[in-house]
Amino acid sequence: MDLSNLDQDRLPKHIAIIMDGNGRWATNRNKPRVFGHNEGMKRVVDVVENSLNIGIKYLSLYAFSTENWKRPQKEIDFLMQILIKYIDDQLNKLVTQGVKINILGDISVLPKKVIQKIEYALDSTKDNNKLILNIAINYGSRQEILLAVNNAIENGQILTENEFSNLLYTRNQPDVDLLIRPGGEKRLSNFLLYQMSYAELYFSDTYWPDFKLDSLVDAIYWYQNRNRRFGGLK
Repeated sequence: MDLSNLDQDRLPKHIAIIMDGNGRWATNRNKPRVFGHNEGMKRVVDVVENSLNIGIKYLSLYAFSTENWKRPQKEIDFLMQILIKYIDDQLNKLVTQGVKINILGDISVLPKKVIQKIEYALDSTKDNNKLILNIAINYGSRQEILLAVNNAIENGQILTENEFSNLLYTRNQPDVDLLIRPGGEKRLSNFLLYQMSYAELYFSDTYWPDFKLDSLVDAIYWYQNRNRRFGGLK
């Protein structure tokens, strides 16, 4: 894929992706859902690499929502193991590439082994700044907003927008410019609702395991052809 068609002066600073369709992709191939999640993890590796090559600065991936606990325990356990495997396989590369991992969500309820692995990854990449990789785990946007509000009340604060933004998991980061949702669904699923107030929303029928470089470039090219007015006129 030739990236020269992308306008380097109009790249989205912050891309958020709801990685949807793993289970349906697997079912269509008469495979168990976990097969789709495993293939979807390969796309995570790809999208981080491609984002670095394109020049994206912030990438937020919706890995596990607060609602995903309703899924079968076997599937939940597999998703946790995939996260551990991703860190084991990719951490050295992420450190070398300058990727900083940041977690969105409450990881305190995760299995102890997963928490330890995440904390190790956070510490290993804390000094990097080429790409901020936000991984949303046990994340829900309503819960995030409520947590920020309750913290403000507890401290007796009356906040500006900037001060409120810095109480969120994405503190000191720009708002989302482009949301990408593969998989055919057209909803936000409680993901970064505050941060996506003015995001461009790109929905694709392509399932996440098939969402490769061409699909990412198509989404960014679509974004670059949007007229972003932010409530004003151009």
